Order: sequence, then structure tokens, then C-alpha cells
Amino acid sequence: MSTATEKRILVTGGQGQLATSLKMLGGDRVVVVGRPEFDLAQPETLAATLKRVNPSLVVNAAAWTAVDLAESEIEGATAANETGPAELARLCAARDVPLVHVSTDYVYAGDKGAPYVETDPVTPQTVYGRTKAAGEQAVLKAHPRSIVLRTSWVYSGHCKNFVRTMVNAGAKNTHLKVVGDQYGNPTSADDLAKAILSIADQVEAGWQDRFAGIYHASGTGETSWHGLAVAALEEASRHGQSMPVEVAAIRTQDWPTPAKRPQDSRLDCSKLERVFGIRLPEWRDGVARAVDEHFATKPA
Repeated sequence: MSTATEKRILVTGGQGQLATSLKMLGGDRVVVVGRPEFDLAQPETLAATLKRVNPSLVVNAAAWTAVDLAESEIEGATAANETGPAELARLCAARDVPLVHVSTDYVYAGDKGAPYVETDPVTPQTVYGRTKAAGEQAVLKAHPRSIVLRTSWVYSGHCKNFVRTMVNAGAKNTHLKVVGDQYGNPTSADDLAKAILSIADQVEAGWQDRFAGIYHASGTGETSWHGLAVAALEEASRHGQSMPVEVAAIRTQDWPTPAKRPQDSRLDCSKLERVFGIRLPEWRDGVARAVDEHFATKPA
């Protein structure tokens, strides 16, 4: 393991939202890697990267996140979400390096009717959800001291995501239709990155066995995709963008997709607060910051 003066956090995920936020907030201590240099489907790249960077902690933010495409590209989703992370966990265990593995609310069916806790049975309904659920267990089996963070509905002021898509759509259309009967906890990539950096600080200050295991880490509060869209558009209006004439809430069945989305994947995050003292901010506050960033970096 690196010495105290050389401690570096290796973050996988290349140009993804969370990896970008971790680099922005973590500075020089964060080393971000992505394909082809680091490819979960190419095991030899994993060992080479760990040897080169020699991190004190690894955050696996890489994944196959194309939910609908995964239904037909099972092999690719499995390599990125299950077998690749398992090999990364094995290599981290061999080097005695803590691993934080990022997972998803899609491991749940969304039919509980209340926020899920970490001990609820996982019943994924999609290839994406099944490969992520299998990846969680494979990681913990290969490296029992890993930390698995399930998050949900991640957005930011950078990269491609739902909030930015809605703001851009609202600038071009007077009428929008957004699913209004699916519920969850929107999560700012920046807020999640801050939580992960805090976890890293606590782990590096002195590992405790109680740290290992599965946690839920999502923004505080809940809404629907329609509610998130309206919030993003209201924040955009502060920057002079006109609100669409109508933002209609439609049913899931009116917007069919290859992969079935969880209807209610709200997550109970009290374990994260209990063990690490971390509670992510309100999702609406994160949306305001993300939209501010979107307009600040938008080409004139």
C-alpha cells in the first residue's frame, strides 16, 4: 500500500459523471482511468493499472449503464458489471487495497411500496439490474472488505444525463412528455463524489471491519422523473430560459422501453449516516447546482 505521503485514489470510469466529479473535487489525489488503458473486459489492463498507480484506495465507478442496450448485449454488460469488477476486487484484495464499488437501485424490482433497506431481497428485472446485482456479490466474495454503494438517478452539470437532457429539450420544445409514475431519489454526482471522498478519508485514517458491506447512497428526498424534469426546467428559468407551455406527466406504459424500469426504487440511506456520518443533500439543491454548472459551461 502507498505511504501516507503518496496516497492516491484510483477511480475507474473514464469520462463518466461520477469519475469526473471525483476528479474535480478530489484534485491531485485522484487518478482517473478509463478505456482502453483500463477496461473491465480486458483483465490484463486491470493488473497493469494497479501496479502503475499503486493506489491506497480504489473506486470502481465504471459500469455498463446503457440499460436498454444491455437487454441485447448481455455479454458486454456481464463483463463490465460482474466478471470485470470481480477480477478488480480480487486484485485489490491481493494488494490489501480497500475497494469502493458503485452499484444501482435497479437491483430492486420497485414493488416494495416503501424505501428499500440494504437487507431487502434483490429482485432485478433487467439484464442491467441482474448483472449489477451479481457484480455486488462477486465483489464481496472476492474482497470481503469491500464497500458497495447503491445509488440512483445520478445527474450532474457535466456529461450526458437526464437533467441536462431535459434542460436542452425545454429550450427547443414547447411541449414535453415525461414519465410520472416512477419514483426514486435523484442523486447529484458531485454530492455522491463528496460522500465517497469522505468515506475514503475515514477508511484511510484507520480501517474498521464495520465499514465493509452494502450501503445506499442517494440524494435526500424523493420525486418522479416528471418531478425531476420540472425542477430542472424551473432552475433553467432562473437563467432566462422560458418554461415549456406544457410538461405532461405520462404513464410508464405510454413510454415503452426494452428494459423494465423499477416503479418505486426509493432507497433508505440511514445506514450510511449511521456508520459514516454521511447524509447526502436534498436532491433539489443538487439540481440547482447542476443547472448552474450547465449554463456556466454552455457554449455562447
